[in-house]
Amino acid sequence: MKAIEHLRTINHHKLLVMKGCFKVGLYRQGLMHDLSKYTPSEFLVGCKYYQGNRSPNNAEREATGVSSAWLHHKGRNKHHYEYWIDYSLNKEEGIVGMRMPTRYVVEMFVDRVSASKTYQKDAYEDWNPLEYYDRGAAKLGNMIHPETAALLRHLLEMLAEEGEDATCAYIRRTVLRNENSLTERTIRLFRKLIKK
Repeated sequence: MKAIEHLRTINHHKLLVMKGCFKVGLYRQGLMHDLSKYTPSEFLVGCKYYQGNRSPNNAEREATGVSSAWLHHKGRNKHHYEYWIDYSLNKEEGIVGMRMPTRYVVEMFVDRVSASKTYQKDAYEDWNPLEYYDRGAAKLGNMIHPETAALLRHLLEMLAEEGEDATCAYIRRTVLRNENSLTERTIRLFRKLIKK
């Protein structure tokens, strides 16, 4: 078991997320982010499958066919789109992704940036989180709500093109400005992004 190394990785990632959340004004989420990773259900599995260059959840999934730590984690952390999967009101659609509240989409963005920095270390570039998204979540169809996917992709593309400081300023100034009640302007922005 690599308990110390895994704990260092979790702490490093959590500190990066906290700084990123503080940068955009999500103070409570920055403090509370990923606390479930310290529970035995996630921490012990993480120690067992720790590799240092990727999530231990992937290694557990490869070894056993399922990641019990991931199933525990996604059910307790609202910044994962998987938390928001539910039955559609349209019975023909089956199970679909629900629209995530904006503050959790932003935390998901910060989480992806921080995970890339944690695992890529000095090789990190601002396009890495978008590349990772394109290899995975972007291919999920209706498991991630179109408006959620559009906002996340928009932020990841802005990060790749304009950098972290400009993207965080945009999030604070524009995306989260009226976060508690989505304005018509924000909804039009989401719909415009979806059509691209």
